[in-house]
Amino acid sequence: MKLAVYGYGNTVLKTEAEKVGKDFPDFHQLIADMWETMEQAQGCGLAAPQIGKSLQLFVADSKVLYDNMDEAERKAIFTEGDTGIREVFINAEIIRLSENKWEETEGCLSLPFLSGKVIRSWSVELQYQNQDFETVRKTFNGMTARVILHEYDHTQGILYIDRVKPLSKKLMEAKLKQVLKGKVNTHYKMKFR
Repeated sequence: MKLAVYGYGNTVLKTEAEKVGKDFPDFHQLIADMWETMEQAQGCGLAAPQIGKSLQLFVADSKVLYDNMDEAERKAIFTEGDTGIREVFINAEIIRLSENKWEETEGCLSLPFLSGKVIRSWSVELQYQNQDFETVRKTFNGMTARVILHEYDHTQGILYIDRVKPLSKKLMEAKLKQVLKGKVNTHYKMKFR
């Protein structure tokens, strides 16, 4: 089922999310709905707070990005052997961030028609649970790490616009006000405050 994506201004997007327990009702249906919502919106990730659920849960799909790039782009932002991922992350914790950082433009389904340059670590070591609640500890790099860190931020009540340079955020103010008022037309369902 396609769910509404919560737009900028909804308090759930600025709240640190709760841990997810194995007994969460209809959990696998929620994950299926998140994938469907993300795909319909043509995103590469979706966090539970973006559908109004204050849960430490997100889905990430860097494979869709990899598949739509030419070889030169892939070599620049994917490490050798990484063809992207399509994974569920539950109760993720950052173990380590690399000191090596890079800047890239990011967008967000909760902030339609906006984008901004964000500096993030090139790699992240994460501990998380997969959709079967098995504990996984893994390192991700490049664009895959960026997608994960963007979605992880959502579970911490952080939006990418909180990480852009102050001048860039100032330049976004008019468009942010439009989103706050719900004056945007998207090809996916949205819920505004």
